[in-house]
Amino acid sequence: MRTSPSLRRKLISAAAVSAALLSVGTASVAVAQGAPAESAAVPAALTEAAPGVQAERLIVGYKSGAAEATSNKAAEADAAAKDADFQRRLGTGAALVDLGANPSTAEVADAVAEFKADPQVAYVVPDRLNKPQADPNDTEYAKQWDLFETTAGMNVPGAWTTSTGTGVTVAVIDTGYVAHSDLAANIVAGYDFISDTAVSVDGDGRDSNPADPGDYYAANACGAGIPAATSSWHGTHVAGTIAAVTNNNKGVAGIAYGAKISPLRVLGKCGGYDSDIIDAITWASGGSVSGVPANTNVAKVINMSLGGDGACTSATQTAINNAVSRGTTVVVAAGNDNENVSGHSPGNCNNIISVAATNRSGAKASYSNYGSLVDISAPGGQTSTGTANGILSTLNSGASTPASESYAYYQGTSMATPHIAGLVALVKSANPALTPAQIETAIKNNARPLPGACSGGCGAGLADAAKTVAAVSGGGTTTGTTFSSTTAVAIPDNGAAIESPITVSGRSGNAPSTLQVGVDITHTYRGDLVIGLVAPDGTVYSLKTAGSSDSADDVRTTYTVNASSETANGTWKLRVQDTAAQDTGTLNSWKLTF
Repeated sequence: MRTSPSLRRKLISAAAVSAALLSVGTASVAVAQGAPAESAAVPAALTEAAPGVQAERLIVGYKSGAAEATSNKAAEADAAAKDADFQRRLGTGAALVDLGANPSTAEVADAVAEFKADPQVAYVVPDRLNKPQADPNDTEYAKQWDLFETTAGMNVPGAWTTSTGTGVTVAVIDTGYVAHSDLAANIVAGYDFISDTAVSVDGDGRDSNPADPGDYYAANACGAGIPAATSSWHGTHVAGTIAAVTNNNKGVAGIAYGAKISPLRVLGKCGGYDSDIIDAITWASGGSVSGVPANTNVAKVINMSLGGDGACTSATQTAINNAVSRGTTVVVAAGNDNENVSGHSPGNCNNIISVAATNRSGAKASYSNYGSLVDISAPGGQTSTGTANGILSTLNSGASTPASESYAYYQGTSMATPHIAGLVALVKSANPALTPAQIETAIKNNARPLPGACSGGCGAGLADAAKTVAAVSGGGTTTGTTFSSTTAVAIPDNGAAIESPITVSGRSGNAPSTLQVGVDITHTYRGDLVIGLVAPDGTVYSLKTAGSSDSADDVRTTYTVNASSETANGTWKLRVQDTAAQDTGTLNSWKLTF
C-alpha cells in the first residue's frame, strides 16, 4: 500500500516549488505493491507535473449525478479510499486531491489508474506546474531566428526560465568593444593586449582600455593583392550575441543576458599575434601576465571567434590547458574556409569546444570548416541566401572610426561560437560545480541531429540550450546508465532493413525526454541510409532520413530522442536500411544512454 499522504505531507513554500522545477529529487519512496494492471499503461502526461517531476496532486472531475460531484464529504471519502486526500473543490466543480510529498512514478500511476477505473469519474489529470513563458520585449527579437526557430534555432528561450547566465563572466578575446547602449550594462573591465602599435592603431601598446578604435585598412596594407576593408566591430557583434541587455524594449536579446562580458583586445589592423592571444587566454582565466595587473573579473568562459592556418602550436595549447585547469571553458570557431578544421588553429587545438556553423535550414553553412575535431554546431547564418538569414547583433555604423551604434547581420563560425559561449554561461550559472569537460559533455549529449546535411563532420549535432540546461540543473531525467550492443550487422545494399536489439531492464517508469542514441555505422555513402529507433511498443522514432547530396562516409554520432511516453524497460531496436544501390556498410555498434 502507498504511505498515507497525511503521514508524509509537507508544507512547500513558493521558493521550494520553483526549486522543484529545477531539481529532481532523489529521495527513495517505496514502490506500490499489487499495483493495478492499468498503471503500466498510464502515460507520463497523466503522472507528471512538469517534465521529470512527478505530480503530487490530481484534479478529478466526477460525472454529473455522482455524489462526489457535489458533496465534499463524498469526494473526501472517495479520495481516502484511493489513498489520497481531498483538498478542495475547484471553481469548475472538480476535486483537487493530494498524493503527498515526493510520490514515486508507480504511486502516481496507481492513483491515476484507480480514478480512471472508477465509473463515476469523468477525467483525472495531474495538477501541473506552470512557469512564465514570455518572449523578450527587445524590438529586434523577432529577427533572431537563431535563438528560437523550430527548424534550426538553438532553443534558447526554453532555457531562460532556469538560467540567464547570472554570476558568470565571459571573456571575448577579439577586436575589443565599441560603446553600445544595448551592451553597456553587461560590460565589465577588460584589457588591450595588443603590444605592436602598428596593429593596435590606437597610438599605444598594452593598456587597460579595450576600446575598439576600428580595424579598417587600405588596399595592400595587409599584403599584396588584399583589398581595402572597413572596420568590422567584430568583438562587439560577438559580445551582443552572448550578452546583449534583454527585456529593455530595445534592440536584440543576448543568449546569456544575465552574464557579464570582459572584452580583451587582441585583434587590430590586419589581425593579431599568437603571443597576445596566449597572454589574453592566461589573464582571462585568472593566470598572471607580466606587466599586466591582476584580473578582477576572472572569466569562466572564453570566446575566441578567431583563427589562422596550421597546426595548434605547443605555445597556444599550453595556454588553453592552463586555462581549463583553472576551470575556464574555452570555446573556439572552427573557421570559415570550407575545409577540415585540422588545418586551422586554434579551432584544431585540444581541450576546447570547436564550433561549426549552420544556416537557417540547419545544414552546414557553405563556408564552415568541418571534420572530426569539430565538437558541436550552432547557428552561424548564411547571408548569401538573404541578409535576414544571417545573425543579427550589436554593431557600429562607422566605416573606419566609431560613429553611431547600430545593428547588423553577420555570418560565420565567428557568429556560431558566441552561441555556444552563451550556452556555456547558462550551464555554468545553472550548475557552478561543473568542470569544463562536464560542460562540454552536457552540450554534446543534449544536442539534436542537424536538420540539414553536413559533409565531413559537424560534431554532436545542433546545440539545444533548453535540453542542456535542463539536464545539468536536474530538470532532465538522464542518469548516464548505458545499454549497448556490439554485435556487428551487415547492411545489405539497397535491401531490406536490418534491426539490432538492445534489452533494457532494471529501470523504473518511462524513458527520458533526452534519451541518447549513439550510433557507429561504417558505410561508403551515408546518404543512402535511413535510421530509426524502434521502441518496445513498436513506435518508430526517425533518427536519419536518406539524402542524395550527403556523400560522406560513415555515421558516427549521437541522436537525442524524446522517449518520455515510452516504458523504459523492454527490447529497443535500431533499424537501418540502405535505400540505394552500389554502396555497402555495417552497423558496428550502438547504445542507449538513459
